[in-house]
Amino acid sequence: QLQLVESGGGLVQPGGSLRLSCAASGFTLDYLAIGWFRQAPGKEREGVSCISRRGRSTDYADSVKGRFTISRDNAKNTVYLQMNSLKPEDTAVYYCAADASVFRLCTLSVSDYDYWGQGTQVTVSS
Repeated sequence: QLQLVESGGGLVQPGGSLRLSCAASGFTLDYLAIGWFRQAPGKEREGVSCISRRGRSTDYADSVKGRFTISRDNAKNTVYLQMNSLKPEDTAVYYCAADASVFRLCTLSVSDYDYWGQGTQVTVSS
């Protein structure tokens, strides 16, 4: 059974950086597209970024383009989200998720993902 564990969240000042990690166990990530999502209090979960199985295709929400970078190290079974120039509106619980479909490169749609981690809190505040 695939399990995903996020880490790297925390409290950071506006303009700061964090790197989130999504580590997988129980299954190799080579066959799975991975997405990062976030959910702020009182808001729906939204797609932030995704990366295809081989890492050749990525996508970003408009709100994070140019600030966030997704990458993967299949040898370590881990996907990363580098977050720079953080803003207070980036505050949320961040989740990684795996898409088992072989028909998609990657997607930012919550409903396309089959496996989810437990989330890590990111708080951007002075």
